Amino acid sequence: MTHCIKKINIKRFKHFDNFAVEGLARVNLVTGKNNVGKTAFLEAVYTNTSALTLPYFLLCLSTIKFRRENLNILIDKDEVDGRSYLEQNNGFNVVSDVHKTTAFNISEDNGVKKYIFEFNDQKVGVNSNNLPLGKDLINSYFIDNFGVVNSSIIHAFSKMQELDQEQLLIQELTKFDSNITDFKIINGKPKCKINNAYLELTELGDGTQHLISIITLLFQCKEGYLFIDEMDNGIHYQQLDNVWQIILNISKKLKVQVFATTHSKECLESYARAAEQLKDKDIANLCKLPL
Repeated sequence: MTHCIKKINIKRFKHFDNFAVEGLARVNLVTGKNNVGKTAFLEAVYTNTSALTLPYFLLCLSTIKFRRENLNILIDKDEVDGRSYLEQNNGFNVVSDVHKTTAFNISEDNGVKKYIFEFNDQKVGVNSNNLPLGKDLINSYFIDNFGVVNSSIIHAFSKMQELDQEQLLIQELTKFDSNITDFKIINGKPKCKINNAYLELTELGDGTQHLISIITLLFQCKEGYLFIDEMDNGIHYQQLDNVWQIILNISKKLKVQVFATTHSKECLESYARAAEQLKDKDIANLCKLPL
């Protein structure tokens, strides 16, 4: 996996004044107490891997703040005005062995504000009134702990269909909940069949929605990156081994580098147990983030 990040250095971003880590693997689990910077670490890596063009870079920086302010309102990112969030990330600087330097700074001269971006081996200065916001990268996605919008699940599920893998999702859903017998997109909405009736995802538990998001987005992120904040969100601890096996198997098959967070001891133990059962050594646990 030539795109797999092995080391990264984060400067001037939230908890991180100057934090470096090496030994990253295909599947990485970030653990630790509350407020040690687990989500911020994912946000920094996500921005570094996604900042391939200026519109992508802008979108990543703006959605960092957007996620925190729109906690349980699943609004499509198309509706975000990135200008209102960008300046809170002034000084952002992340360097990885694959994507090199990703940085954002603000300069002001005679009352004229200019945004300076460094990414993908280029440096760009943009007037604050002329910011080209773009769409998400196709093979990179950030699942926050408040859910995934329907449009993202529909798009990701189409990738599974292209690979003739939609039955895999149904099989795993049935393992997760024996009452679920099918999954379809009906009238533009993802639905699960339970007791001969198709129910929208909002009518199901958080764990089912989270599992669907993880599996479908792994396929969308083929040869890319998937970020999962609070990996065990809504998932019963007895189901964790199976979910980790799904992540390990699919990420290996599709060459997806995964970064996930948890504060659960059960989730960490399940992660190690699943990797041992599958004899998968391409994993890493990050547990020493700065306070």
